[in-house]
Amino acid sequence: MNDELQHLKNLGKTSAQWLHAAGIHSATDLRRLGAVGAYRAVQARGFRASKVLLYAIEGALLDVHWNQLPADHKAALNGQLDAPPADNKS
Repeated sequence: MNDELQHLKNLGKTSAQWLHAAGIHSATDLRRLGAVGAYRAVQARGFRASKVLLYAIEGALLDVHWNQLPADHKAALNGQLDAPPADNKS
């Protein structure tokens, strides 16, 4: 099987399977949702994903290894994750 997600930096078989289960099947889907939205979608499916998946998705979108994301960038992602989803705001 030629899985587009597995061809992105940082994403392996398990992360791709989790993303597929969450309805994310392509790089376009990832870009549309962003790292935080994709991470939330995976968590909503009941997977116990660590924050490393959040960073891995962001790294995949930026084409960099997740460990090369600066600390302030990771902190910004965590801040977005802690905020309520945009579609639930009043």
